[in-house]
Amino acid sequence: VQLQASGGGLVQAGGSLKLSCKASGFISSSYAVSWFGQAPGKEREFVAGMRRSAGRTEYSDSVKGRFTISRDNAKNTVYLQMSSLKPEDTAVYYCAATTVIGVPKQPTSYYYWGQGTLVTVSS
Repeated sequence: VQLQASGGGLVQAGGSLKLSCKASGFISSSYAVSWFGQAPGKEREFVAGMRRSAGRTEYSDSVKGRFTISRDNAKNTVYLQMSSLKPEDTAVYYCAATTVIGVPKQPTSYYYWGQGTLVTVSS
């Protein structure tokens, strides 16, 4: 069972990036999948998540209206479209999956983790 995150990079403030989280060894639509961000010196925090099956989405207040999480079941991949990026969005972004019902906000509720992809937003 693996999650592979990709798509990070360096972007100017106001720009956009699209992160991908490819699942292998299991069907991602059977799991809730979320993205977490970890800024230097800070704890890993919930950014956006999607419930299994029904596809209900949730976002942190800091990214609501700017980020969109989506799922392509045919590709077994979850995406995070990041728009209107701000320097404070700079972090390593991790995708994670769990069978817990709903969209848990605590990292400890997730069983599987991707390796992280770095997003750097310059001012």
